[in-house]
Amino acid sequence: MTHHPRSIANLVPHAGNMVLLHEVIDFDSEQIQCRAACDPAADHPLAREGRLPATALAEYGAQAMAVHGGLLAEPDQPPRPGRLVALGKLELNLDFLEQATTLTVSATRFGGDEAGQLYDFEVLAQNQCLARGRATVMFADGGGQP
Repeated sequence: MTHHPRSIANLVPHAGNMVLLHEVIDFDSEQIQCRAACDPAADHPLAREGRLPATALAEYGAQAMAVHGGLLAEPDQPPRPGRLVALGKLELNLDFLEQATTLTVSATRFGGDEAGQLYDFEVLAQNQCLARGRATVMFADGGGQP
């Protein structure tokens, strides 16, 4: 595993307990794999009454994409601000997550340019797919356009 001098909290546009990912397992120019300890009954910001709606798992995928983009940026450059503008092909294999578990979150970039990127993501627990989907991230700076 590669050591990363930049923390995940510095690579996502969130702070505190909204930083959902805890560790980068591996990454290269096209993909990233992260780990997250998830306990819906604890102080989870997206849980309701101790249950995490399955749709919230897409946020784990989005954060993996943000971390990937940040890790690929030049070390002295701040991460480019991006916005999730489309979420498609979302497959949820449960309604709620109620038990504490360790999630493995993978994101693979399959297209894009300076204006935005396209990713497929997958969220697993105990090697079972909980959620997968496709996301489009557009950069706030528009790739050099006003």
